[in-house]
Amino acid sequence: MADAKPTKTKTTKKAAPKKVAATTPAAPVSGTEEAKTRFNAALDEARAGAAALKDEASTRAVAYREQAKSKSDDWAGEAKVRVGDLAVEAKSKASDGIASIGKVVSENAGVIDEKLGEKYGDYARSASRKLQETSAKLDNKSVEELGEDAREAVRKSPGMAVGIAAVVGFMVARLFSRN
Repeated sequence: MADAKPTKTKTTKKAAPKKVAATTPAAPVSGTEEAKTRFNAALDEARAGAAALKDEASTRAVAYREQAKSKSDDWAGEAKVRVGDLAVEAKSKASDGIASIGKVVSENAGVIDEKLGEKYGDYARSASRKLQETSAKLDNKSVEELGEDAREAVRKSPGMAVGIAAVVGFMVARLFSRN
């Protein structure tokens, strides 16, 4: 029995070198093994191609990202200039509109005197002067100063600012819903 154990140990040691000898390149390759080798080589080549495509795609993506960023910076600059021009134009139109309303009220103050009384005509003339003064103030201030005045008004009374914004929003919504 003691002899049987060493015999088994020797046979397992001899089997391991046989496996190594079968996988060496000197051993003959069968058709299936050759197909596997070619398939693995094709897979390796495909992986290398995919890696190259990945590198090229990331390089292109970086270039496109930089190009888009520069264009967006250009567009942002153009938009700021355009918004500034539109703000100045809107300020001018608002000032002209207020002045026109003041002029119409002033012209009609005499009619108001005749129809409703001199007291109401004086109210109309006072309103006309106030509208003319507001128009002049609006003309004399820059868009930045008007923005700062608006921010200051909101800081002083945020509740009123929210209320005014809600009323203006409602009026604009009604204006566009009718058309």
